[in-house]
Amino acid sequence: MSTTTRTIHATPDAVFDVLSDGWSYSQWVVGASRVRDVTPGWPAEGSHIHHSVGAWPMLIDDATTVRACERPALLELTVRAWPSGEGIVRISCRPNGAGTDVTMEEDATKGPATLFPKAARDLVLDRRNRESLQRLAILAERASAGVDRSAP
Repeated sequence: MSTTTRTIHATPDAVFDVLSDGWSYSQWVVGASRVRDVTPGWPAEGSHIHHSVGAWPMLIDDATTVRACERPALLELTVRAWPSGEGIVRISCRPNGAGTDVTMEEDATKGPATLFPKAARDLVLDRRNRESLQRLAILAERASAGVDRSAP
């Protein structure tokens, strides 16, 4: 399982506020190009984000499902991005002074992506998740600073 950690200069609650906004998913998850719908109650266990992956006109509609949620410490997801496959993502938030250490653990569980050697999957996932955590940090830190998230 690929493991990527970043310190975000915001509280665990502020980070989880972004994770709890299903409509922000495509703003911080690399590869998600748009959100089509969010189940009421997100991120309750069993709730879904219906998203698209890819770039127009080659968009593929799929969904992400909550496996477990323990605010503000853990969000575990089943992520689907067929045709590449399906995987598990575990996002944990641990206080670190005035900030939060956010760790993303991810691996493919079904589909063609599982055919690649684990080391190759880990390398690709780590690079993607570094960028995802960078985007998550921008959203959480802007919100913590009281910056309007709709501002350019």
